[in-house]
Amino acid sequence: MNLKTTHVSTNELKKLRENKNVITVDIRPVDAYNGWRLHNESRGGHIKGAKSLPMKWTTYMDWIEIVKSKGISSTNHIVIYGYDSNNSEDVADRFIRAGYKTISIYNHFVNEWSNNNELPMEHLNRYNNLVSADWVNELITGNKPELYNNDKFIVVHSHYRNRDAYLSGHIPGAIDMDTLALETPETWNRRSPKELKDALEEHGITADTTVVLYGKFMFPNNDDPFPGSAAGDIGAIRNAFIMMYAGVKDVRILNGGFQSWEDAGYEVDKDDVPKIAVADFGVSIPQKPKLIVDVPEAKNMLASKNAELVCVRSWPEFIGEVSGYNYIEKKGRIPGAIFGNCGSDAYHMENYRNLDHTIREFHEVQAIWEEVGITPDKHLAFYCGTGWRGSEAFFNAWLMGWPRVSLFDGGWFEWSNDPENPFETGKPE
Repeated sequence: MNLKTTHVSTNELKKLRENKNVITVDIRPVDAYNGWRLHNESRGGHIKGAKSLPMKWTTYMDWIEIVKSKGISSTNHIVIYGYDSNNSEDVADRFIRAGYKTISIYNHFVNEWSNNNELPMEHLNRYNNLVSADWVNELITGNKPELYNNDKFIVVHSHYRNRDAYLSGHIPGAIDMDTLALETPETWNRRSPKELKDALEEHGITADTTVVLYGKFMFPNNDDPFPGSAAGDIGAIRNAFIMMYAGVKDVRILNGGFQSWEDAGYEVDKDDVPKIAVADFGVSIPQKPKLIVDVPEAKNMLASKNAELVCVRSWPEFIGEVSGYNYIEKKGRIPGAIFGNCGSDAYHMENYRNLDHTIREFHEVQAIWEEVGITPDKHLAFYCGTGWRGSEAFFNAWLMGWPRVSLFDGGWFEWSNDPENPFETGKPE
């Protein structure tokens, strides 16, 4: 360990946190940061105000750029904590080599901080719905049945017209589901209640099934124009959203998708796992109709002071430089919509994702939204071009426990297809 690094006690950390120049850094896995108790700690989550910077990310060439993107400056006093003191020392040395001068290590998180209910902690409100590769492995092997409240579960490999991505390697036991099973290519909106019922039953899913979804590639024949992007995982969240709307009670997403499974070193299967149909979904569809907003309600929301339409598209799409899709002719945006910047183009969600494709630290997403007036006290309807990116933004807000969040399912595609609907281009005034 570098001699410039010091160790701090719990009382010392309590005092340090009062200093705005001190930044606490959590180097545990993102799942622990979100709320999972991976080392039997008394309380799940992280020290209030801590930044998530997992040890795993130190293997990335641009690790220091991630650090800077989180607003961690070389002038800050950094306090590092994790599960393993050796890992904390390794990260501390890395900070020092990068020019950071004041580094401390806190080694009492599990035994002291999480054990004391008077010390402040935070967690992602619905962290249970965002699971790790370890959790999925324990689920499918049956090692820890207490992890789920239901012995009926299905792991779903989601894709868009790309069974080759599934057959080239998937989580053992996972079935595949094309996004077209739940949405129609004519409108890219969710299918009718009858079609959804039939599709879910054909895939062996009832309202009481625990469904774990993940993604890999988005395009057929692995022809992904953005290899290594997070685009493949958006289809899993799109399917998950429609399942929630339909009435599946326990829907979970593998955080980081198939990449997380591979990173964890688990077995990969290439069998074509048969789908075992069920006789009845169990409840009428939709069970949660308020999760979706259609054009008439979207117009009402635009006129309301208590609601916002949030455009989860790239800036070139928002200002009308491009439509974002080769099948959408009109360029522009819905007047009055708030820009909820997804990323660089229609196939990326990098502003909502970490480098390893896991969902971004929720404090950072909330801070970005609040800067432009996207707040939990309003009814929010997220939209994009056709519903995929909007579904992911919705899922972020839903995971945070925001009470009134929906998806404007038709998005720019449906809005722009009606010549009577107004639109704008250029930078908003």
